[in-house]
Amino acid sequence: MKLIYKILIIITAIILFFLIAVGIFAYRNLTYDYLNEKWFTKKGKKLGFKENIATLEDGLEIYYIEGPNNGPKLLLLHGQQVNCYDYAKVLPKLSKEFHVYALDYYGHGKSSKDPLKYNAVLIGNDIIWFIKNIIKDEIYLSGHSSGALLASYIAATSPESIKALVLEDGPFFSTLPGKAEHTISWLGFKQMHDYFNQDEFDSFIRYSFEDDYMETIFNDKGSNIYDKIIKNPVLKRLKKNPNKVPKIWYFPPSMGVNSMIAIRANLQDGNGEYDLRFGKTFYDFSWFIGYNQEEILKNIEAPTIVMHVAPNDLTKPSYHDKNGILLAAMDEQDAERVVSLIPNSKYIGGFKSSHDIHADVPKEYIKVLLSLKTEIEKNYQK
Repeated sequence: MKLIYKILIIITAIILFFLIAVGIFAYRNLTYDYLNEKWFTKKGKKLGFKENIATLEDGLEIYYIEGPNNGPKLLLLHGQQVNCYDYAKVLPKLSKEFHVYALDYYGHGKSSKDPLKYNAVLIGNDIIWFIKNIIKDEIYLSGHSSGALLASYIAATSPESIKALVLEDGPFFSTLPGKAEHTISWLGFKQMHDYFNQDEFDSFIRYSFEDDYMETIFNDKGSNIYDKIIKNPVLKRLKKNPNKVPKIWYFPPSMGVNSMIAIRANLQDGNGEYDLRFGKTFYDFSWFIGYNQEEILKNIEAPTIVMHVAPNDLTKPSYHDKNGILLAAMDEQDAERVVSLIPNSKYIGGFKSSHDIHADVPKEYIKVLLSLKTEIEKNYQK
């Protein structure tokens, strides 16, 4: 009898331990700051960062954060659907080596939302104004994704402002008409366009999960796994609370699923700061009016690093899936073309990242920037 009693106690303890562990696991996944919304309050201030607003002559505003003066000036330009806090993982280290500036460009974060300004040339010119009137110095410039497109324009248009340039997984040439339509990114922008032209759904997040190309990718072998573990749980949570961005308790941050859900937060749904009208300009290519990718790259004078992710596990060794859809910002041919066009450039590829190198492998991103800084500063001292 005593033995049975002891066994029951052990079993109960194991079950209790398991439930506590699951509870802690779920709590962490549900409370994790996927969009770094609390970073400035929790860490940024302690590191010496300050929030600022730059107001242009036309009244539009650019929100930015500025770190302590610990080295040469560095300006960071985020990718689409996020904001300057997307760099949260690398800001602590970079702010010890650089005088960091990170801004939200129009349509994102706390900066102005004016669709008339949603164009690469117009945004790029206003960031050049920002460099000349706010930073007032030569800078290291690093742009990610759409931010890389902007960074290349800035470097080509205002070469005297740029010490060195980092283009982090920019969608060069894959955003051109005829090619863009065969990329997963453009299919996402098409969703944004289509959402504004329907009246059945009043939530973009819900609409985006009703017809998502990710479903095609994950359900490739007829398993219906995407619906079971992602789509249906998301729709169920949206039905309960339509104004809240859903989180799925069993996906840890490292898997990126809740991050993929979180970046769908938007201005129109009232649960985010990203303006879906910005995405529409990538669908209809109006963002690229006046922006000639080949000519811009040819006119970059600054030493440039081109960072490129490795093919993902679903498609490797290719960057394209079996339907010919590009599941990346660039394939190897486009990356090679970028490097061949920029006179003083170096290619660094193979990063194990879905796209956001500075967030997925922050140490590797930091290493690239610090190595570049060492090389450039040596030349400046000669």
